[in-house]
Amino acid sequence: MSWDTVPGRNSEGYPDPTASTALARVQHSQKGLQSKRAGEHFENMITASLNWYCDKGVAFVEKTPEPMKPLRKPDRQGRFLACYTKAGQPDFKGTLTGGRAVVFEAKHTDSDKIDQSRLTPEQVESLTLHHKLGAAAFIMVSVGLENFYRVPWEVWRDMKQIYGRKHMKLEDLEPYRVQYIAGILKLLEGVEIDYTEEGGTP
Repeated sequence: MSWDTVPGRNSEGYPDPTASTALARVQHSQKGLQSKRAGEHFENMITASLNWYCDKGVAFVEKTPEPMKPLRKPDRQGRFLACYTKAGQPDFKGTLTGGRAVVFEAKHTDSDKIDQSRLTPEQVESLTLHHKLGAAAFIMVSVGLENFYRVPWEVWRDMKQIYGRKHMKLEDLEPYRVQYIAGILKLLEGVEIDYTEEGGTP
């Protein structure tokens, strides 16, 4: 008798999924949820910092809204089912003092590296175009919600040529460290200076 033909059983005769497989699935799901929450917390940290910059008159940068289309009317609690109508754009866009545009994506990891593939093709295309037109474009990276880095777009884009691989390790990120002081991520410090040194027009 072959267990392959018995519904609900794997090839060894055990219930499918086995306890270990089911546990692995639960752990994977929990890890994904924790990562999502950490990413949301990172974005909230960025938003609070951007509000501080706005109050100082340094920049006005907002979270890019996700375009969605409702699929049904809201229920009594105001909730509704919707789907995205457009591929994701970079997380934040705005303007610096003097009129220069700024656009960046925020990525969180609990690992000791960050993969270039974390960006979607649409985000890559958008950041490339903004950078080409003179915007300050970069990737804000959080490692464990304790260490933060602002990676210039040209460095992220050319990761393979610079490091010989399509990911950045902690030592690669170190030159781009951003200070976190009194609840504020200093993510816009030196942006204009960096750009001017590259030969651009501030």
